[in-house]
Amino acid sequence: MEATAHSRFQRYGARKVRQVLDQIRGKSVEQASSLLPAISRSACVLVTKTLKSAVANLQHRLGKDVDPAQLFVKAAWAGQGPMGNLKRVLPAPQGRAMTFKRKVCHLTMVISDERK
Repeated sequence: MEATAHSRFQRYGARKVRQVLDQIRGKSVEQASSLLPAISRSACVLVTKTLKSAVANLQHRLGKDVDPAQLFVKAAWAGQGPMGNLKRVLPAPQGRAMTFKRKVCHLTMVISDERK
């Protein structure tokens, strides 16, 4: 059985989140959660929370607790969210003001109780 967790509109660049996801994709949840604190990226906090959420979703669907060593990260991806303008400005040449753009990403993680 599979379960999915989404984290949307997170203030991380999608490319930096993908670099973390490449490290844990295909591994067991136990391996992934022990590996994430060792990766020196701030996006690890987001990925850890999403991983825990996906495990909780699967346990809820199954109706019982499952050993994390028996669960696997089947798929994980991050896509670029909307580059909306925050209501902030940066000074620009000749006294103008430019809107401040922040990157956001959407993270989706699928875990399964069977290996690919």
